[in-house]
Amino acid sequence: MLVIRFFRIGKKNQPSFKIVVTDKKNPPVGGRFVEEVGFWNPLTKEKVLKKERINYWLSVGAKPSPKVYNLLIGEKILVGEKIPVHKKTKEKEEKEAKLVKEEASNDKGA
Repeated sequence: MLVIRFFRIGKKNQPSFKIVVTDKKNPPVGGRFVEEVGFWNPLTKEKVLKKERINYWLSVGAKPSPKVYNLLIGEKILVGEKIPVHKKTKEKEEKEAKLVKEEASNDKGA
């Protein structure tokens, strides 16, 4: 399965990323990639995206990673809502699940 994801380059404490199309099985660091479709430097906020090539790979069936998906939405290449990328702790997930169950049972009883 093809995936569009970040490929980190740059020095320590100076990250910059290539946006590449690669097989999901390839390692994220030092793995081979099919094509480079963009570049992002979070320190200088520089973004270079090849819109036509990204749309081509999406049409072929490549799936963007959550962070790349949010970047593409921010650049108006894709349309939709951003995905919350931050991780939730298990305790918060359990509390939310309990609240949903309680609300569902309260709605049925009313």
